[in-house]
Amino acid sequence: MQLKARKRWSIFILVVALPLYVMAAVTLMNWLDGRFGRQPIWIELLIYVGLGILWALPFKRVFLGVGKG
Repeated sequence: MQLKARKRWSIFILVVALPLYVMAAVTLMNWLDGRFGRQPIWIELLIYVGLGILWALPFKRVFLGVGKG
C-alpha cells in the first residue's frame, strides 16, 4: 500500500473506527457488569488494557511509516 493511501486509512481509523471501537468496548464492559456484577478494578484494568492493545494489532501495517516525511 502506498504512503498516501496509508495516511488516508490511518486518519479514517483514528477518526471513525477507533471511537466506534471505544463505544463497543465500553458497552461490552457495561454488559459484563450487568451480567456478572462489578469486577475488581484490577480485572477491569486488565480487560481495558487487553482491548486497547487488541484494536491496534490488525492496523499495524497501516500505521507503519505514516509519520515519516
